Amino acid sequence: MVVQRYERPHGRGSGAFAVTAVLVGSLVGTAATGCAAPEDPRPTVDPTLAVRSAADALTKAGSSRASTSMEMAAGGTRVTIRGEGGYDFRRRTGRLQVVLPKDAAGASEHRPITELLTPGALYMKNRGAGVPADKWVRVDTTTLDDGNLVTGGATDPAAAAELLRGVRKVTYLGEVELAGVKVGHYRGVADIAHAARVASPQLRGALAAAAKGFAKDTVPFDAYLDGEGRLRKVRHQFSFSNKGRTVAVASTTLLYGFGASVEVRLPDRRDIYAGKITT
Repeated sequence: MVVQRYERPHGRGSGAFAVTAVLVGSLVGTAATGCAAPEDPRPTVDPTLAVRSAADALTKAGSSRASTSMEMAAGGTRVTIRGEGGYDFRRRTGRLQVVLPKDAAGASEHRPITELLTPGALYMKNRGAGVPADKWVRVDTTTLDDGNLVTGGATDPAAAAELLRGVRKVTYLGEVELAGVKVGHYRGVADIAHAARVASPQLRGALAAAAKGFAKDTVPFDAYLDGEGRLRKVRHQFSFSNKGRTVAVASTTLLYGFGASVEVRLPDRRDIYAGKITT
């Protein structure tokens, strides 16, 4: 059963990629279980079709728990941001608690950021950068240079799956075990622009923005599908420029506990910060 509660937001979007500057640029600068699947995950269809259909299989599953990891490297500095939560693939909404690493001196920890993922918008609480602790920031993901594939410190699980619709080439590498479940391992390259053209309507705008914002159109990936074609794990490798430096990003999304209850309550207009965000 999936529980959803909504309160209509009326906040304004912010200048988008400033979020990346804090969650990515400043950090770099300062420094399962799952439901049982059929026994045999070997593809009965063409590997390309299997990967492209993974997003549809998730929509059929309804919802899941999600764990995310985003590793960023630039100039010899490497940081990792981790997230935990749940996602509703039918409504394209989710909630994550994102944990930032300690600062370069290791003297203090950042407060976890609560993120609400919705079609076209990202809401963040404990955002920092001059935002009061009790306020939310609303970001229009269709204006982000990366379409929220990187900005929030966690790739939107639906966007991670929809990106696979743009697969250009893929190889089936065989069967492996993931958290006690047999899965098929696929490795290939996806085209962001092509994915944007064929993506579900709710994700099309964000992926179209990413297609314009990334320096490279192609994204290498490793995807793991269970016997029902559901995406259990995916790892994308992104590369973009931030403040004149090339940042390499490896984003991993792990999905499990299909059918889990996911509750998303959008913030009231009064709770959305409308002031200036420092970077």
